[in-house]
Amino acid sequence: MSALINYQTILDSNGKPAFVVVPYAEFVKLPGVVRPGMIPNEVIGKRIINEVSMLVAWREYLMLTQEEMAKRMGITQAGYAQIEAAKRPRKATLEKAAAAMGITLDQLAY
Repeated sequence: MSALINYQTILDSNGKPAFVVVPYAEFVKLPGVVRPGMIPNEVIGKRIINEVSMLVAWREYLMLTQEEMAKRMGITQAGYAQIEAAKRPRKATLEKAAAAMGITLDQLAY
């Protein structure tokens, strides 16, 4: 991968770097970035090898805990755990989970 050359650094009130703004075309080239419509090999591999749901595979790929997912969805951790344990979660629930992870429902398809 070539070095990023077109970015902007935003400094905090103390003059230290706080954020970096990167053009989208360069952002999607970075390793670990989930591109729209893409399902990373790591997600598919975890799903097949560990026999987990796509919901679990995506959550773990994005390095989110059940607690973090629950907060993003506005529910309890126990409630989220029930969603992951369900054989066929409702479509509306999956849409909320996908939105909480920043992916599409199609990427979360079972």
